[in-house]
Amino acid sequence: MMDPIEIQGKISHVIYQDEQSRYTVARFRLYDLNEKLVTITGYLPEMPHDILLNLKGSYVEHPRFGMQFKIETFHRVLPDEPESIITFLSSPLFPGIGKKFAESVVEHLGPDCLKLLKEDSSLLKDVKGYTPKKEESIKAGLLNYGEDEEAIRFFTTHGLGIRNIMRLDRVYGKEAYALVKANPYRLIEEVDGIGFKTADKLALSIGFDLDDPRRLSAALIAMTMEECMRRGDSYVLYDHLNQLFEKNFQSDFEAILFTCVRENKLILLDDKVYHPSQYKAEQGIAHLLSQFPFQDLSPIDEMVLNDRIDMHEQAIGIQYDLSQKEAIHTFFKSPFTIMTGGPGTGKSTVIGAMIQLFRQLYPSHSLACAAPTGRASKRLFELNGVESYTIHSLLKWDLESNTFGMNEKQPLAIDCLIIDEFSMVDTWLFSHLLDASAQVKKIILVGDQDQLPSVAPGQVLRDLIASKRFPVITLQHIYRQKEGSDVIQLAHQMRIKELDFKQLTNDIKWFKAPAVEVKNIIINLVQQALAKGYGIQDIQVLAPMYSGLAGIDNLNHAIQKVVNPSDFTKRELKVGTTTFREEDKILQLKNQPNDDVYNGDIGILVEVVYASEDHLKQNRIIVDFDGRIVEYTSENFMNITLAYCVSVHKAQGSEYPIVILPIVPEHRFMHSKRLLYTAITRASKSLILIGDPDRFTQTTLLDRDEARATCLIEYLNQSIEVLD
Repeated sequence: MMDPIEIQGKISHVIYQDEQSRYTVARFRLYDLNEKLVTITGYLPEMPHDILLNLKGSYVEHPRFGMQFKIETFHRVLPDEPESIITFLSSPLFPGIGKKFAESVVEHLGPDCLKLLKEDSSLLKDVKGYTPKKEESIKAGLLNYGEDEEAIRFFTTHGLGIRNIMRLDRVYGKEAYALVKANPYRLIEEVDGIGFKTADKLALSIGFDLDDPRRLSAALIAMTMEECMRRGDSYVLYDHLNQLFEKNFQSDFEAILFTCVRENKLILLDDKVYHPSQYKAEQGIAHLLSQFPFQDLSPIDEMVLNDRIDMHEQAIGIQYDLSQKEAIHTFFKSPFTIMTGGPGTGKSTVIGAMIQLFRQLYPSHSLACAAPTGRASKRLFELNGVESYTIHSLLKWDLESNTFGMNEKQPLAIDCLIIDEFSMVDTWLFSHLLDASAQVKKIILVGDQDQLPSVAPGQVLRDLIASKRFPVITLQHIYRQKEGSDVIQLAHQMRIKELDFKQLTNDIKWFKAPAVEVKNIIINLVQQALAKGYGIQDIQVLAPMYSGLAGIDNLNHAIQKVVNPSDFTKRELKVGTTTFREEDKILQLKNQPNDDVYNGDIGILVEVVYASEDHLKQNRIIVDFDGRIVEYTSENFMNITLAYCVSVHKAQGSEYPIVILPIVPEHRFMHSKRLLYTAITRASKSLILIGDPDRFTQTTLLDRDEARATCLIEYLNQSIEVLD
């Protein structure tokens, strides 16, 4: 094998740079007499083009693009030409140093000034315009310049991509190299986005043994967490975890498990293996609900409440049915209430009545509404005019530390809390909400227990109802749309398992087609809806899987190509395999509390800014989320994707005038009654189903929905008495 070659020069211009992996193709001007341009390829962090670089690698012949220099390692070189030194010293790397002082430094100390100052910064004292602050700025700048290169070289040599290296830098800063080299397995729990496979690949490359106890413990903990996330369970059964572990590792499962238990990294209860976060969450919910409320509101006389309800009915021109009135009475009588019901049964109407009556009867007390998603909280505000939050924003969630600013030490200053779309709330989040509710005197949870449960472990709404420890009001009569509405009728038929599509021909359309035809049918339907005057925000394609012909990725690409094709008037930016283009429909994948944008929010891409014209030298994507303008750079491009087609989970809590849902054999392993029920109830006007009606019917009637494995009911039974 040939020894690596070293070349020196500056980047002339970037041809391509992947915003996530930082794989770069660029033209590089060699630092020699001829100043020849060569093409370089490899992984480079973003940096100014006027930085002198020393690259180590080899020349390779590309079959299409010819000779290229493939980068193995790099390091920055201090400039040694007067003009370059002046530009360098007056750059943002050295705060407080202007061009005039930089010129004076070069004039006084000569072209070797940077090397001299790196060894002895006190030489600046004789330079015109000197101040101690300027000396400190240059000293710190030279000390930090290229400081990360050893770590970058170390991590890239051992297979870690630049995107993950950036994550390490955000969490550990200058300590990343030392901490990770000592134990790469700490990344699994401390760095968001890095799992066991990535950490293990790094550790083995560094030289960790296959039977290193840290490796085996990390594998077992990760296996427990991943299995809980995959199944939605709160724990994993001992025997099942044993089988999984021994299938992948030739080690003593029991010994490794007891090591993890001894170190409080896993919890073993009878035949159940818990991750501590899930165990504490379930125990915390049971304990806090057994104590709730810590303070009471003064009771409302029943006759007074009846009079207020009558007045409210007259004022808004409606008549509440018996179950709706029962819900209102229970809300005022009980500190903790659950209200459930299918689509169109008037849950939002009753919430509106509760809010108005609470304000009248408790004028000096505060009330807030919250929901798991940004779109659901926005709907709460639009329907009721009361301040509404996502649960994460209400609790002041911090992204970097994954902690909440509102907690038991800093409780919410709210008297009454209404949580909508509660079926989406997981065990961990609800435990933190209760932690912060020491001063809350009244809570009502509202949701549809027939919808999908939370993405994360738990089935809190179902467990709370099944425990029979709390008052539960179920609304059954359909109000939201006229009783003949097909979408509402289909939802009702699904709940009682009596499907008859022949009666549902007004708002629901079926296109029987094999999977290979689904994509083209969807494209035609989207185009027809746009031609009728609907906006792209009114039309939502849903699918349960990302892969396959009728999967989310393929449909997003196909719809984008037709609805928002490449055009010289629209800027675009390729990130990984996705091309983002101005006017694209964009989905937020992760919570970004600092920007007030949350998982599931949908917006429109309004501008792409290229690094070459940006003062920060960064590519940027700018998205409008209903008036909230959010900017994305390479650090968080992974938080967005196209939204022409989204998963059913991502759509939960939202409604759209038109919903298009493919039902194809390739999705059969993801199909469940609850998934289909959740999908069809996203449609407020029109539902279009494409594929196989028999599969839809079989899924609904067979109903293979499995209850999740949790212990919340058991813990509630131990803490709270059964209601009469």
